[in-house]
Amino acid sequence: MNSRERFLAAVDCQPTDRPPIWFMRQAGRYLPEYRALRQQHTFPTLITTPELATEVTLQPLRRFELDAAILFSDILVIPEALGQPYHFREKEGIAMAFTLDTPEAIQRLDPTAIEEKLAYVPAALRLLRRELGDDKALIGFCGAPWTLAAYMLEGCSNPHFGKAKTFALTQPQAFESLLETLTQALSTYLRLQFEAGVDAVQIFDSWAAAVPGPLYTDWSLKWIQRLISKLPSRCPVILFAKGRAHDAAALAATGSKVLSIDAAVQLSDLRRRLTHPVALQGNLDPIYLMSSPTVVRKATQGILNDMAPFKGHIFNLGHGILPEAKLACVEAMVETVHTYLPGTEVMDAALLKP
Repeated sequence: MNSRERFLAAVDCQPTDRPPIWFMRQAGRYLPEYRALRQQHTFPTLITTPELATEVTLQPLRRFELDAAILFSDILVIPEALGQPYHFREKEGIAMAFTLDTPEAIQRLDPTAIEEKLAYVPAALRLLRRELGDDKALIGFCGAPWTLAAYMLEGCSNPHFGKAKTFALTQPQAFESLLETLTQALSTYLRLQFEAGVDAVQIFDSWAAAVPGPLYTDWSLKWIQRLISKLPSRCPVILFAKGRAHDAAALAATGSKVLSIDAAVQLSDLRRRLTHPVALQGNLDPIYLMSSPTVVRKATQGILNDMAPFKGHIFNLGHGILPEAKLACVEAMVETVHTYLPGTEVMDAALLKP
């Protein structure tokens, strides 16, 4: 099997010679070659220039034997294309140019020119498809409607999203209108990516856990399901709903072919509970990559052993890689997946704790 065949087989829960491996945020700040390029170009320049986005996307594949590339971009290109720009504050996270704090502000969003405004994304993907050929898988992505709405209503990154949730509770019609606009824009965006050559797309519901439990279906899941229903049936969807593994059956019912699971869950337990024929992706805690290669190898072996009896496992992290990750630890993780043999001794329970 080559990497692309291995990845697609795992997506379909078919047998593979080993689990495919890629990891979230695999292109970015932990790589010295990325930091060097970042000194020459702004972040917006990197993602909006197809040649530069291609270069950054390929950097981790030159260094590590990964099975898939994921486009270097940002989930907030959609709010920007709708008329709400964003930027990064030094050590303070994301800030939107303004906050959507009234129904009128939501009505002013313009979803009519998504293809034109985001043309740099399919352009980069076509370059990547040519570079990767048929050997490596190519993954596109977007943010989930709720996660994007949370940023747009809050005006910045905030783990509590109090303003966003208050708006959703007190202005339900305007909130629903925002989610409808986002879902339509995202369906256009993901179709553009699929037509440009991606093998799968990942939907990031990074702030899924911020939604009050009883409201998760109304605020997020039903919109993800509508988004997936608008995509070509040949486009596999990976869904990452951080902190929502307890809702795995409902997540799988959205039409996702793969569930990406955070590090708080033992994958085999989840696999046994799920009746849907859905693949699982994950789920090494990114904190391990700040430790030592020995610890990383044992932790990686533990996850591989845990999932060895099951088909449909894509090895990944439980969330995005941290900027402080050690390259030797990343190499140890990738090498362990490549050389894994079922039955390898699992690490001590004490070492399994981050």
